[in-house]
Amino acid sequence: MPLASTAPRPAAPPHRARLRAVDVAFTPAGARRADVTVVIDVLRATTTIVRAFEAGYRRVLCAATLDAAYALDAPGRVLAGERRCVRPPGFALGNSPGDTDPPLGDVLVLATTNGTPAILRAAALSTVVLIGCLRNLEATLDAIGDRDVQLLCAGTDGRPSLEDTYVAGRLAQRLGGQASDAALLAQAVAGERPDALAAGAGGRALIAAGLARDLAVCGQESVDATVPTVRAAAAGVATLEPLKGPR
Repeated sequence: MPLASTAPRPAAPPHRARLRAVDVAFTPAGARRADVTVVIDVLRATTTIVRAFEAGYRRVLCAATLDAAYALDAPGRVLAGERRCVRPPGFALGNSPGDTDPPLGDVLVLATTNGTPAILRAAALSTVVLIGCLRNLEATLDAIGDRDVQLLCAGTDGRPSLEDTYVAGRLAQRLGGQASDAALLAQAVAGERPDALAAGAGGRALIAAGLARDLAVCGQESVDATVPTVRAAAAGVATLEPLKGPR
């Protein structure tokens, strides 16, 4: 009977943790199904949402259309939004993030050209939808944790926007992991265009509309700790509340 070999067995290969997958959708039309999606409309919807919670609003209702927003009007609710940078008739506020402080009620009803439809699109495709901008960049990174993530840019009128791509690139740079080609492109924009907010068509439109002050508010980085999340979405309305507790 042959003797059992006493030669040492080769060491098992070291365990390699799976890299986080990071993808970018440059417009809502390019979004895919994902467990976690961060919606970015830095000029101005996602910044306004973050500022609204920081100011004291308890909830934000994102409406896909103006008609849906009008239908939500009720005591304690404040209509806010824009069409082509202009406050719609009957709305108390436009889409300037600074106008949310002080709060005029408990609930902000927001309807914008690009941002709120992007949030509804994400809610239809993802289990977890987070709201990101430059002001809550660090908090958004913490909220994502080590999960796979899709960074969804609202864009402008169905086309990619320089400023949203820039913010997506900033997040992708910090997240690391396995970046898709789209994420690598966004990182390249982030590295080359630190002037993205003012240089893009969105920023130029705000300046032309006399809203240059909004660029300064939207451009501040990691000064807010709130990360809003979609709690429910139906019939063209998404209900947002601050993310609380463990991820």
